[in-house]
Amino acid sequence: MSYKIPDVTRYEIKYVARETYLHSVVHWIRMHREGFIRAYPNRWVNNIYFDSPDYVAFMDNLSGASSRSKVRYRWYGESRTPDSGILEIKRKRNLFVWKLLYKVEEAPYFPGASWREICQRLRSQIPEEGMHWMQDYPHPMIINQYLRQYFVTPDHKIRVTVDSKQKIWDQRFKTAPNFDHRANFPETLIVEVKFDRQDRDRASSIVKDIPIRYSRNSKYMTGVGAVHTL
Repeated sequence: MSYKIPDVTRYEIKYVARETYLHSVVHWIRMHREGFIRAYPNRWVNNIYFDSPDYVAFMDNLSGASSRSKVRYRWYGESRTPDSGILEIKRKRNLFVWKLLYKVEEAPYFPGASWREICQRLRSQIPEEGMHWMQDYPHPMIINQYLRQYFVTPDHKIRVTVDSKQKIWDQRFKTAPNFDHRANFPETLIVEVKFDRQDRDRASSIVKDIPIRYSRNSKYMTGVGAVHTL
């Protein structure tokens, strides 16, 4: 896979805190001098994270490799069962982040479906480029779900998401989705500030007084860490 950085990339700054900081963080955003507004209604975000047999995505993130990728299938709503959504390949090289997106029109899940059947239904709806990613990262590792709030500056150049109520289900070594046995996971708040490269100085000024700490948090990394304790 090519690691050429496209012209359209973004930066991300992540912060992590206990979920008890939720109201303080939202208050900080809404009272900020930049005049943040809500970009979308709150909604549940669901992901299946895939990896290779030797955990390439996990190990690259763990080591802080300068070039790394994550493969996930994302859908929205309260249902944990995979609905119509998007196969996302999240690429990162140094500080630059970009995504490859492949829309999936029909829900890949049906009652009683095995992981083999779900993956076949995903592959049948995406172009060849997306299929290559699923071949390289074929194994479902975790499903996670969280509630996301969306904020944006009036000029739409700086975006902030606030994630809470995260839940994680272990999918390793499973022939069918596990929706029942949830991993033990602390109540964690994750804030991401997203912006284009030309707005880096402005974003740095915005977050200088955010009331929580910067972190290299990855939901995939913390999710796999949580299920390894089962």
